[in-house]
Amino acid sequence: MAEIPMEVQKQMKKHQGLSKSKIIKRALFIFIGAVLMAVGLEIFLVPNKVIDGGIVGISIILSHLLGMKLGLFIFLLNIPFFFIGYKQIGKTFALSTVFGISVLSVATALLHPVPAFTEDVLLATVFGGIILGIGVGIVLRYGGSLDGTEILAVLFNKKLPFSVGEIIMFFNIFILGSAGFVFGWNRAMYSLIAYFIAFKTIDIVLEGLDESKSAWIISDNYQEIGDAILARLGRGVTFLNGEGAYTGDNKKVIFCVITRLEEAKLKSIVEDLDESAFLAVANIAEVRGGRFKKKDIH
Repeated sequence: MAEIPMEVQKQMKKHQGLSKSKIIKRALFIFIGAVLMAVGLEIFLVPNKVIDGGIVGISIILSHLLGMKLGLFIFLLNIPFFFIGYKQIGKTFALSTVFGISVLSVATALLHPVPAFTEDVLLATVFGGIILGIGVGIVLRYGGSLDGTEILAVLFNKKLPFSVGEIIMFFNIFILGSAGFVFGWNRAMYSLIAYFIAFKTIDIVLEGLDESKSAWIISDNYQEIGDAILARLGRGVTFLNGEGAYTGDNKKVIFCVITRLEEAKLKSIVEDLDESAFLAVANIAEVRGGRFKKKDIH
């Protein structure tokens, strides 16, 4: 039997399934995220007649109208999206979603008899939205989903001239608007607040509180600025070759990645060494690899 080339072996290794430790870690965090979402729903939002968007929002409305368990509707309404997710995104995502929604359904059933933590609708809206957003964010971060709306939006996106985000927004406006006919318009407005809070919380969980930023600097004093960034921020820098489109002059472009807390110090370094330097700073959702770690600011 011919020996498999080393390069092919590396490629095969890359495409092997997740290791047992990674599967356990993923399952654990999806479990925690689903339970947190159940707490946000059953302990804060649902008892105060405040709903979430997506399939969960439809489930809350149906549960209220038909007097049946919320978890049952969450599971049944998401069944079609398990299969769509399997075809559109993959087996791992589909299995993670089945697990997450199963945990969510069971947890909401177990927590249903527990009385609401507060009867203050505003407090319930704020804290329910935060807890729900943390739960959903954790599940999304570890490769699962707790709502089929996103999968449906991806499907419609291929046939409609709208982005996935616009389609999701349309669905949720329709669902949250429907809450006004069922629970009253005050509750519909509270539901909109809860949805917005959850949406922003999901962003924080996915991107992290210690947000990273990329910095691009063009200066004739590039060597001094690069050395200062390395010495005072402890950040590595990369010098890129650039050319001015108008002047045709060759320029050195400094590229580096910093944290949000280091941005002010970076600006101070650049201003001290070259007041006329060009500086552009942008947000980065994720940084991996290299030697990017937290450093002390000098």
